[in-house]
Formats: sequence, C-alpha cells, structure tokens
Amino acid sequence: MLDKLEAISQRFNDVSQQLLDPEVMSDMKRYKALNKEYKDLNKIVTEYKAYQNVLSNIEGAREVIATEKDQDFRQMAKDELDMLLPEQERLEAVIKDLLIPKDPNDSKDIIMEIRAGAGGDEAALFAGDLQRMYMRFAEKQGWKMELIDAMEGTAGGYKEIIVAVRGEDVYGKLKFESGVHRVQRVPATETQGRIHTSVASIVVLPEAEEFDIELNMNDIRKDLFCASGPGGQSVNTTYSAVRLTHLPTGLVAQCQDQKSQMKNFDKALQVLRSRVYEMELAKKNEAEGAQRKSMIGGGDRSDKIRTYNYPQGRVTDHRIGYTVYNLVSVMDGNIDDFVEQLRIAESAERLQEGTVA
Repeated sequence: MLDKLEAISQRFNDVSQQLLDPEVMSDMKRYKALNKEYKDLNKIVTEYKAYQNVLSNIEGAREVIATEKDQDFRQMAKDELDMLLPEQERLEAVIKDLLIPKDPNDSKDIIMEIRAGAGGDEAALFAGDLQRMYMRFAEKQGWKMELIDAMEGTAGGYKEIIVAVRGEDVYGKLKFESGVHRVQRVPATETQGRIHTSVASIVVLPEAEEFDIELNMNDIRKDLFCASGPGGQSVNTTYSAVRLTHLPTGLVAQCQDQKSQMKNFDKALQVLRSRVYEMELAKKNEAEGAQRKSMIGGGDRSDKIRTYNYPQGRVTDHRIGYTVYNLVSVMDGNIDDFVEQLRIAESAERLQEGTVA
C-alpha cells in the first residue's frame, strides 16, 4: 500500500505543477479535468501525510521503549504507543476506503426527477413529501437545490418535479436514490381508516456539462408553448415555456418555470444534455462489459428500493435489508444512515471484486 501511496503523492505533485502551466490554463477542458484530479488526490495525500507522521512517531516510541533506561520515559513512550496504534489502524481503514476506485461521476452535481406513480392524488402528495425530504437533506449538506420544472398535483404535491442539486459529492451520495419508493399510510381523504399503498419514482442523473458531451443544435427541435399552472399572468399568456427534442434519440426535456424563454431554454438544455449523457454512459459501460449487476447499483428504475410505512413509523431499504423506525426524522431529511449504509455496501462489493490491490 505504501508504494501505491507514494506513487499517488508523486502524481499529486505533478498535477499541482501542471495546473500552474499557462498552456494548461488556456485549455479549459484539460484544466477542469486536472483540477478534479487534484481535488481527488488531495484527499488521499492529506491522509497519507498524517499516516506517515503516525508511523514515524510509532517508530520513535518503540525505540525509546527498547533503549531508554529511565522508567518514566519508557512509560511515557508506552502510553504514547497505546494511542498511536489505534490511530494507525483508523488511518489505514480511511486510506483503503479512499483507494477503492470511485465512480468518476461521484463528484458531479445532479438532476433529480421525481414522478408520482400508482396511487392518484396520494402518490402526488408522496412525491411532494419526497421532494421536501431531499430539499431538507440538501440544506443540511450545504448544497443548493434549484427548481427546473414542476407539474403540481390536483390535491397538492407534484405529478412531476425536476430539480438540480449542486454541491460537493452530490451524485456520490444520492445516486442510489434512483428507483421506486413506496409509501403505506392512511390518506387524508380515506374515511374508513384503510391503509393505502402508493408509489413515486425517482431518477438521479449526473449533471452533464458541455465538456462531457457535445450536442449538435441541428439535432434538437425547439417547441414553444404557453406555461400552465401557477406563475402569474405573464407566464400563462406568453410563449415562454420551452420543449426540446433530441431527434437522434427521441429524448425530450422541457421547462416552464421561468418567465424568460431564454432561461427556460437553458434549463431544458441542461436536463436534455444530462439525459443524453446518461444514455451514452450506459452504452459505453455495456460495450466495455463494465456494467456490474450490483444489488444496490443495478440502476433499474422499476426496482422497488424503499418502503415508508407510516403506521409502523418504519423505513426499509430492500436492497440492503436496512430498517429504521424513525420515519418522521427521515422525512425531515435525515437520510444520512441510508446514504452511509449504501455507500458501505458499494465499497464492500468493490472490495470483493478485487478492485483494490
């Protein structure tokens, strides 16, 4: 492991020098890629330096114990060693986790799409509850959430809502939220107290930038229409809403949230680019045989991944068999346990596959 860490440290120094090169700085695509690599390597190098310091102190303490005749000095060295050895183990665990090959998209921002499924008005209300849950989680992470498009339900909530979430390691933490979420509860409109089951589906896309994929504007059809729903008189009476169709793939994205046609166009293009990027990424993985059939990362949007049972106050993630009985807290955005357990499961799978030397 030390040889690997030393090679990473050398690469970090090389990247640091390249970032100062005017020629690199003038090539935005290359500069962006190197800057991302710098940030990723910096996390490992920081822990490596701390690890080296601990190893040096351990060696010094052992030398004192072996050579020092003064009993007080020997005891001080033994006490120090008792603290250093657990720290060595902790740092080794942290470094091994950092050395596990990561999804290159983990550091990206995301486009999150939440859609009501079976369950009528109750499904739309549940979709609204999920949107609030992720909004609260984003706030606690220090992320920013921006509305792209929404279609409200007749009784509240959303038939569909699309948002962008931006911050550090957003895709890495939320990518496993894609799938079907199921709620079991008594709807407000239920007079006999019967428990109903409704579902909402979630799609989490890594947000693609122009550097990730180039769209030929000649391949995109642009349609304008009047926005519907809330938004003020000017929104509903002008052709400000934009629908974009990517002709080669048939993928469609639209936005009507803004009064400005140009802003709606930019947001719709942002979604379309991410959808095309995801499609191309899936093709690439399949061609390379790299699409792992993971129990947590299969990516099938029809998979039922989680159940929210209100009568029992229970939330269960079916992929890893993880259950908590603090539903109210979870719906208030405290999904850290699920995020962490899913990431641990992914790391364990990668380790079993022998991806870490």
